[in-house]
Amino acid sequence: MSTCLNTLSCYHVVDICMYLHSLLLLSWFGGPVNGEISANLEKCLKFFYENTIPQGISGKGYEGICQIYKNKYRFATMYDRTRRIPLYSAYILSSPDGPRPETPWKIEPQLASLKANKEMEYRKNPDQNVKNSQAVDEDYTNSGYTRGHLAPSGHQKTEEDRIATFTLTNIVPQMEKSNSGPWNVLENQMLTSFKEFCKETMYVITGAIPYESGEHVISKRVHVPEYMWTAYCCPTQQKASAAVGRNDLNSKEDIVEKKNKNGYDVKEMSLEDLEKILQKRLNMSGISLFKNKCKK
Repeated sequence: MSTCLNTLSCYHVVDICMYLHSLLLLSWFGGPVNGEISANLEKCLKFFYENTIPQGISGKGYEGICQIYKNKYRFATMYDRTRRIPLYSAYILSSPDGPRPETPWKIEPQLASLKANKEMEYRKNPDQNVKNSQAVDEDYTNSGYTRGHLAPSGHQKTEEDRIATFTLTNIVPQMEKSNSGPWNVLENQMLTSFKEFCKETMYVITGAIPYESGEHVISKRVHVPEYMWTAYCCPTQQKASAAVGRNDLNSKEDIVEKKNKNGYDVKEMSLEDLEKILQKRLNMSGISLFKNKCKK
């Protein structure tokens, strides 16, 4: 067993051990301890019922983003680097105190570099590192798709909260007739349910279901979801509800039948039915969106 030659040497040994331990922690958690990108979304658990993120959802290239704007956490997102779209965004629904804002689309700097600014920001000319890590505004230009919010601005209280939803890490390619049609109707119904039914708090998780096969992309980079989904939890009622919406006129009708004349139907369903659909389509097991199914 070796011994220190003097006290100063012992201090050096301790410093080196602490440094190596820090490096081990960084590699274990996948990044700086105080970064805003983390798989378990540990800094923004308040946006999830019982501070618990969805269970059973994991995959290569998934990055948790605690979405920050004006030095405040606004909502949470699980981002799919591979497809360059969010898998889901989670937020606490509130009645808006003003109109939809006019604001430029922002990016997440830390997806490009963990050393970058922790807040979302607008970049007129994003560099290649940003483009490699996420979607940029030009991907959607003349694509035939709208920029579809997962956490919509109309479900956020303050102007700053609403502005924060205009980040491309919260956006998927969504058909206009879905975005401004049945899906918009559903979002308005959720707001009504909050006011009349939930009353105090409504936890919402909204996401995208990719195609099972085939290339469905815009700009040869950003994947188009086949369906949109949402689930919301009302703790005062200990009840959860869910829905799935079509984003493709030509999709089979095994998940959502075409009954609406524009073809972008939304089907409301139980939380359990949605979780079964996600397990099958994402090829994952044990998916649970809300702890104890939104029951105490």
